[in-house]
Amino acid sequence: MRTWIVAQPGPVATRPLVLTDRPEPDPGPGQARVRVHCCGVCRTDLHLAEGDLAPRRDGVTPGHEVVGVVDAVGPATSRLSVGTRVGVAWLAATDGTCRYCRSGRENLCTAPAFTGWDVDGGYAESCLVDERFAYVLPDGLDDDQAAPLLCSGIIGYRALRTAAVPPGGRLGIYGFGGSAHLTAQLALNQGLRVHVLTRGEENRRLALELGCDSAGGADDEPPEPLDGAILFAPAGELVPPALRALDRGGTLAVAGIWLSDIPALDYRRELFEERVLRSVTANTRADGEEFLRLAERLGVRATTTRYSMADADTALADLAAGAFAGTAVLHVPPEWSTTPA
Repeated sequence: MRTWIVAQPGPVATRPLVLTDRPEPDPGPGQARVRVHCCGVCRTDLHLAEGDLAPRRDGVTPGHEVVGVVDAVGPATSRLSVGTRVGVAWLAATDGTCRYCRSGRENLCTAPAFTGWDVDGGYAESCLVDERFAYVLPDGLDDDQAAPLLCSGIIGYRALRTAAVPPGGRLGIYGFGGSAHLTAQLALNQGLRVHVLTRGEENRRLALELGCDSAGGADDEPPEPLDGAILFAPAGELVPPALRALDRGGTLAVAGIWLSDIPALDYRRELFEERVLRSVTANTRADGEEFLRLAERLGVRATTTRYSMADADTALADLAAGAFAGTAVLHVPPEWSTTPA
Protein backbone atom coordinates (compact mmCIF):
# COMPACT_ATOMS: atom_id res chain seq x y z
CA MET A 1 0.00 0.00 0.00
CA ARG A 2 1.05 3.63 -0.40
CA THR A 3 1.75 5.60 2.75
CA TRP A 4 3.42 8.80 3.89
CA ILE A 5 6.07 8.63 6.61
CA VAL A 6 8.08 11.15 8.59
CA ALA A 7 11.51 10.29 7.24
CA GLN A 8 13.60 13.06 8.83
CA PRO A 9 11.83 15.70 10.93
CA GLY A 10 12.64 19.23 9.86
CA PRO A 11 11.15 22.47 8.55
CA VAL A 12 8.18 21.76 6.33
CA ALA A 13 9.98 23.50 3.44
CA THR A 14 12.46 20.58 3.44
CA ARG A 15 9.56 18.15 2.79
CA PRO A 16 10.03 15.87 5.82
CA LEU A 17 7.18 13.64 4.62
CA VAL A 18 8.14 10.91 2.16
CA LEU A 19 5.69 8.82 0.12
CA THR A 20 6.60 5.14 0.17
CA ASP A 21 5.20 1.61 -0.21
CA ARG A 22 4.67 -0.81 2.64
CA PRO A 23 2.88 -4.15 3.02
CA GLU A 24 -0.74 -3.76 4.01
CA PRO A 25 -1.12 -4.36 7.77
CA ASP A 26 -2.95 -7.41 9.11
CA PRO A 27 -5.23 -6.80 12.10
CA GLY A 28 -4.35 -8.57 15.33
CA PRO A 29 -6.63 -9.58 18.21
CA GLY A 30 -9.22 -6.89 18.90
CA GLN A 31 -8.12 -4.82 15.92
CA ALA A 32 -9.78 -3.75 12.68
CA ARG A 33 -8.17 -2.66 9.44
CA VAL A 34 -9.68 0.53 8.05
CA ARG A 35 -9.64 1.32 4.35
CA VAL A 36 -9.01 5.06 4.46
CA HIS A 37 -11.42 7.34 2.59
CA CYS A 38 -9.98 10.59 3.90
CA CYS A 39 -7.91 12.07 6.72
CA GLY A 40 -7.91 15.57 8.19
CA VAL A 41 -4.68 17.55 8.45
CA CYS A 42 -4.07 18.63 12.04
CA ARG A 43 -1.50 21.10 13.35
CA THR A 44 -0.16 18.24 15.49
CA ASP A 45 0.88 16.54 12.23
CA LEU A 46 2.87 19.65 11.40
CA HIS A 47 4.54 19.67 14.83
CA LEU A 48 5.45 16.00 14.31
CA ALA A 49 6.86 16.53 10.83
CA GLU A 50 8.90 19.56 11.89
CA GLY A 51 10.23 17.91 15.04
CA ASP A 52 8.48 20.05 17.66
CA LEU A 53 7.06 16.69 18.73
CA ALA A 54 9.80 14.10 18.50
CA PRO A 55 8.53 11.02 16.62
CA ARG A 56 8.06 8.07 18.97
CA ARG A 57 9.48 5.74 16.32
CA ASP A 58 11.22 5.98 12.97
CA GLY A 59 9.14 6.22 9.84
CA VAL A 60 5.79 6.75 11.54
CA THR A 61 2.77 7.56 9.37
CA PRO A 62 0.97 10.72 10.59
CA GLY A 63 -2.76 11.37 10.60
CA HIS A 64 -5.36 11.02 13.36
CA GLU A 65 -8.56 12.37 11.81
CA VAL A 66 -9.23 9.24 9.79
CA VAL A 67 -12.52 8.26 8.16
CA GLY A 68 -12.90 4.94 6.40
CA VAL A 69 -14.58 1.56 6.27
CA VAL A 70 -13.50 -1.63 8.03
CA ASP A 71 -12.31 -4.17 5.49
CA ALA A 72 -10.80 -6.80 7.80
CA VAL A 73 -10.97 -7.71 11.48
CA GLY A 74 -8.66 -9.69 13.70
CA PRO A 75 -9.42 -12.51 16.16
CA ALA A 76 -11.68 -11.69 19.11
CA THR A 77 -12.98 -8.54 17.42
CA SER A 78 -16.65 -8.18 18.28
CA ARG A 79 -17.62 -4.49 18.26
CA LEU A 80 -16.73 -3.77 14.62
CA SER A 81 -17.39 -5.80 11.50
CA VAL A 82 -16.45 -5.58 7.84
CA GLY A 83 -18.32 -2.70 6.24
CA THR A 84 -18.64 -0.55 9.38
CA ARG A 85 -17.86 3.11 8.74
CA VAL A 86 -15.59 4.41 11.47
CA GLY A 87 -13.44 7.28 12.61
CA VAL A 88 -9.92 6.81 13.97
CA ALA A 89 -8.84 9.58 16.32
CA TRP A 90 -5.81 10.72 18.33
CA LEU A 91 -6.24 8.44 21.36
CA ALA A 92 -5.18 4.99 20.18
CA ALA A 93 -4.84 3.09 23.49
CA THR A 94 -4.64 3.46 27.25
CA ASP A 95 -3.46 0.99 29.89
CA GLY A 96 -6.88 0.95 31.55
CA THR A 97 -5.34 0.29 34.95
CA CYS A 98 -3.59 3.48 36.11
CA ARG A 99 -5.26 5.76 38.64
CA TYR A 100 -6.33 8.16 35.92
CA CYS A 101 -8.02 5.52 33.78
CA ARG A 102 -9.74 4.08 36.85
CA SER A 103 -11.12 7.51 37.76
CA GLY A 104 -12.53 8.31 34.30
CA ARG A 105 -9.60 10.52 33.26
CA GLU A 106 -8.07 8.31 30.58
CA ASN A 107 -6.83 11.42 28.75
CA LEU A 108 -4.19 11.59 31.51
CA CYS A 109 -3.23 7.89 31.28
CA THR A 110 0.40 7.28 32.25
CA ALA A 111 0.98 4.81 29.41
CA PRO A 112 -1.11 5.94 26.43
CA ALA A 113 -0.57 5.47 22.71
CA PHE A 114 -1.56 7.97 20.04
CA THR A 115 -2.52 7.55 16.41
CA GLY A 116 0.03 8.99 14.01
CA TRP A 117 2.65 9.31 16.76
CA ASP A 118 3.03 5.91 18.46
CA VAL A 119 1.12 3.89 15.87
CA ASP A 120 0.71 4.52 12.15
CA GLY A 121 -2.09 6.87 11.22
CA GLY A 122 -4.22 7.78 8.26
CA TYR A 123 -1.88 9.38 5.72
CA ALA A 124 -2.10 6.04 3.95
CA GLU A 125 -4.39 3.67 2.10
CA SER A 126 -5.24 1.78 5.28
CA CYS A 127 -4.46 1.71 8.98
CA LEU A 128 -5.18 -0.41 12.03
CA VAL A 129 -7.30 0.56 15.02
CA ASP A 130 -8.08 -1.03 18.36
CA GLU A 131 -11.83 -1.48 18.05
CA ARG A 132 -12.36 -0.07 21.55
CA PHE A 133 -10.98 3.28 20.41
CA ALA A 134 -12.78 3.59 17.07
CA TYR A 135 -15.86 5.77 16.65
CA VAL A 136 -18.82 4.41 14.71
CA LEU A 137 -19.78 7.53 12.76
CA PRO A 138 -23.30 8.97 12.57
CA ASP A 139 -24.97 8.72 9.18
CA GLY A 140 -25.62 12.46 9.23
CA LEU A 141 -21.91 13.28 8.90
CA ASP A 142 -20.33 12.69 5.49
CA ASP A 143 -16.66 11.72 5.21
CA ASP A 144 -15.28 15.17 4.46
CA GLN A 145 -17.21 16.71 7.36
CA ALA A 146 -16.53 13.92 9.84
CA ALA A 147 -12.73 13.91 9.51
CA PRO A 148 -12.00 17.30 11.16
CA LEU A 149 -14.38 16.52 14.00
CA LEU A 150 -12.25 13.58 15.15
CA CYS A 151 -9.51 15.73 16.65
CA SER A 152 -10.12 19.41 15.97
CA GLY A 153 -13.73 19.07 17.03
CA ILE A 154 -13.24 16.80 20.02
CA ILE A 155 -10.35 18.80 21.46
CA GLY A 156 -12.26 22.03 20.91
CA TYR A 157 -15.23 20.56 22.77
CA ARG A 158 -13.05 19.62 25.73
CA ALA A 159 -11.35 23.02 25.65
CA LEU A 160 -14.73 24.78 25.66
CA ARG A 161 -15.78 22.84 28.74
CA THR A 162 -12.42 23.55 30.40
CA ALA A 163 -12.82 27.29 29.82
CA ALA A 164 -15.92 27.09 32.05
CA VAL A 165 -17.86 29.97 30.49
CA PRO A 166 -21.22 30.40 32.28
CA PRO A 167 -24.50 30.38 30.34
CA GLY A 168 -24.81 33.53 28.28
CA GLY A 169 -21.17 34.39 29.00
CA ARG A 170 -18.35 35.84 26.94
CA LEU A 171 -15.78 33.57 25.26
CA GLY A 172 -12.52 34.64 23.64
CA ILE A 173 -10.90 32.45 20.98
CA TYR A 174 -7.23 33.06 20.14
CA GLY A 175 -6.30 31.57 16.77
CA PHE A 176 -8.99 30.51 14.31
CA GLY A 177 -7.95 27.36 12.46
CA GLY A 178 -9.43 23.89 12.21
CA SER A 179 -10.38 23.44 15.85
CA ALA A 180 -11.42 26.99 16.64
CA HIS A 181 -13.96 27.38 13.85
CA LEU A 182 -15.78 24.26 15.07
CA THR A 183 -15.63 25.32 18.72
CA ALA A 184 -17.06 28.73 17.87
CA GLN A 185 -20.12 27.07 16.36
CA LEU A 186 -20.67 25.04 19.52
CA ALA A 187 -20.31 28.13 21.69
CA LEU A 188 -22.71 30.18 19.57
CA ASN A 189 -25.26 27.36 19.63
CA GLN A 190 -25.05 27.44 23.42
CA GLY A 191 -25.86 31.14 23.52
CA LEU A 192 -22.36 32.46 24.30
CA ARG A 193 -20.94 35.72 22.98
CA VAL A 194 -17.82 34.84 20.99
CA HIS A 195 -14.89 37.16 20.28
CA VAL A 196 -12.16 35.90 17.93
CA LEU A 197 -8.60 37.23 18.03
CA THR A 198 -6.42 35.89 15.26
CA ARG A 199 -3.94 36.77 12.56
CA GLY A 200 -5.11 36.59 8.97
CA GLU A 201 -7.94 38.48 7.32
CA GLU A 202 -9.45 35.29 5.89
CA ASN A 203 -9.79 33.74 9.34
CA ARG A 204 -11.41 36.88 10.71
CA ARG A 205 -13.82 36.90 7.78
CA LEU A 206 -14.78 33.27 8.44
CA ALA A 207 -15.36 34.04 12.14
CA LEU A 208 -17.81 36.82 11.27
CA GLU A 209 -19.55 34.68 8.66
CA LEU A 210 -20.13 32.04 11.32
CA GLY A 211 -21.81 34.61 13.53
CA CYS A 212 -19.08 35.50 16.02
CA ASP A 213 -19.63 38.81 17.78
CA SER A 214 -16.26 40.29 16.84
CA ALA A 215 -13.03 39.37 15.08
CA GLY A 216 -9.79 41.26 15.66
CA GLY A 217 -6.05 40.82 15.50
CA ALA A 218 -4.29 38.34 17.75
CA ASP A 219 -2.78 41.11 19.90
CA ASP A 220 -5.95 43.20 20.10
CA GLU A 221 -8.08 43.61 23.20
CA PRO A 222 -11.56 42.09 22.92
CA PRO A 223 -14.42 44.59 23.06
CA GLU A 224 -15.54 43.38 26.50
CA PRO A 225 -14.02 41.40 29.40
CA LEU A 226 -14.08 37.64 28.89
CA ASP A 227 -15.55 35.00 31.20
CA GLY A 228 -13.30 32.41 29.59
CA ALA A 229 -10.90 32.02 26.69
CA ILE A 230 -9.29 29.29 24.62
CA LEU A 231 -5.82 29.59 23.12
CA PHE A 232 -5.62 27.47 19.96
CA ALA A 233 -2.64 29.25 18.39
CA PRO A 234 0.66 27.58 19.43
CA ALA A 235 2.00 30.97 20.51
CA GLY A 236 3.06 31.31 24.13
CA GLU A 237 3.38 35.08 23.76
CA LEU A 238 -0.42 35.29 23.56
CA VAL A 239 -0.89 33.86 27.07
CA PRO A 240 -0.31 37.16 28.94
CA PRO A 241 -2.69 39.28 26.82
CA ALA A 242 -5.31 36.51 26.92
CA LEU A 243 -5.09 36.40 30.72
CA ARG A 244 -5.38 40.19 30.90
CA ALA A 245 -8.52 40.01 28.78
CA LEU A 246 -10.24 37.78 31.35
CA ASP A 247 -12.72 39.14 33.82
CA ARG A 248 -12.29 38.20 37.48
CA GLY A 249 -12.46 34.44 37.98
CA GLY A 250 -12.10 33.70 34.26
CA THR A 251 -10.25 30.68 32.85
CA LEU A 252 -7.81 30.51 29.93
CA ALA A 253 -7.65 27.00 28.45
CA VAL A 254 -4.58 26.22 26.31
CA ALA A 255 -5.67 23.64 23.75
CA GLY A 256 -2.48 22.80 21.85
CA ILE A 257 -0.17 19.83 22.39
CA TRP A 258 2.79 22.16 21.76
CA LEU A 259 3.26 25.80 22.71
CA SER A 260 6.16 28.19 22.27
CA ASP A 261 7.65 29.62 25.47
CA ILE A 262 5.37 31.71 27.68
CA PRO A 263 6.86 35.06 28.74
CA ALA A 264 7.11 35.91 32.43
CA LEU A 265 3.68 36.68 33.86
CA ASP A 266 2.79 39.78 35.83
CA TYR A 267 0.95 38.33 38.81
CA ARG A 268 -1.14 41.41 39.59
CA ARG A 269 -2.22 42.09 35.99
CA GLU A 270 -2.57 38.55 34.67
CA LEU A 271 -3.30 36.05 37.46
CA PHE A 272 -4.64 37.95 40.44
CA GLU A 273 -8.40 37.99 41.12
CA GLU A 274 -8.61 34.23 40.66
CA ARG A 275 -7.85 34.08 36.98
CA VAL A 276 -6.99 30.50 35.99
CA LEU A 277 -4.51 29.14 33.42
CA ARG A 278 -5.18 25.52 32.42
CA SER A 279 -3.95 23.14 29.74
CA VAL A 280 -6.09 20.69 27.79
CA THR A 281 -4.54 17.25 27.43
CA ALA A 282 -5.93 14.88 24.79
CA ASN A 283 -9.50 13.66 25.38
CA THR A 284 -11.48 10.74 26.69
CA ARG A 285 -13.56 8.48 24.49
CA ALA A 286 -16.61 9.84 26.29
CA ASP A 287 -15.66 13.33 25.10
CA GLY A 288 -15.60 12.04 21.54
CA GLU A 289 -18.93 10.24 21.72
CA GLU A 290 -20.63 13.26 23.31
CA PHE A 291 -19.20 15.69 20.80
CA LEU A 292 -20.06 13.65 17.70
CA ARG A 293 -23.69 13.34 18.82
CA LEU A 294 -23.81 17.06 19.59
CA ALA A 295 -22.18 18.02 16.29
CA GLU A 296 -24.72 16.01 14.31
CA ARG A 297 -27.67 17.41 16.28
CA LEU A 298 -26.53 21.04 16.09
CA GLY A 299 -25.38 20.86 12.48
CA VAL A 300 -21.78 21.85 13.20
CA ARG A 301 -20.10 22.27 9.83
CA ALA A 302 -16.39 22.18 9.06
CA THR A 303 -14.96 24.56 6.49
CA THR A 304 -12.71 22.24 4.50
CA THR A 305 -10.18 22.46 1.69
CA ARG A 306 -9.82 19.25 -0.27
CA TYR A 307 -6.42 17.79 -1.21
CA SER A 308 -5.47 14.49 -2.77
CA MET A 309 -3.66 12.13 -0.39
CA ALA A 310 -0.90 12.23 -3.01
CA ASP A 311 -0.38 15.90 -2.05
CA ALA A 312 -0.16 15.48 1.74
CA ASP A 313 3.20 17.27 1.87
CA THR A 314 1.71 20.26 0.05
CA ALA A 315 -1.28 20.37 2.39
CA LEU A 316 1.06 20.41 5.39
CA ALA A 317 3.10 23.25 3.87
CA ASP A 318 -0.09 25.19 3.16
CA LEU A 319 -1.19 24.71 6.77
CA ALA A 320 2.13 26.15 7.96
CA ALA A 321 1.68 29.12 5.64
CA GLY A 322 -1.92 29.77 6.68
CA ALA A 323 -3.01 29.31 3.08
CA PHE A 324 -6.57 28.21 3.87
CA ALA A 325 -9.26 28.83 6.45
CA GLY A 326 -10.70 25.91 8.40
CA THR A 327 -9.25 22.45 7.84
CA ALA A 328 -7.51 20.59 5.02
CA VAL A 329 -8.78 17.08 4.31
CA LEU A 330 -6.77 14.52 2.36
CA HIS A 331 -8.81 12.19 0.13
CA VAL A 332 -7.40 8.90 -1.15
CA PRO A 333 -7.44 9.13 -4.95
CA PRO A 334 -9.03 6.25 -6.88
CA GLU A 335 -5.88 5.73 -8.93
CA TRP A 336 -3.90 4.67 -5.87
CA SER A 337 -3.26 0.94 -5.78
CA THR A 338 -5.07 -1.02 -3.08
CA THR A 339 -2.90 -4.13 -3.37
CA PRO A 340 -0.13 -4.89 -0.85
CA ALA A 341 3.35 -3.87 -1.88
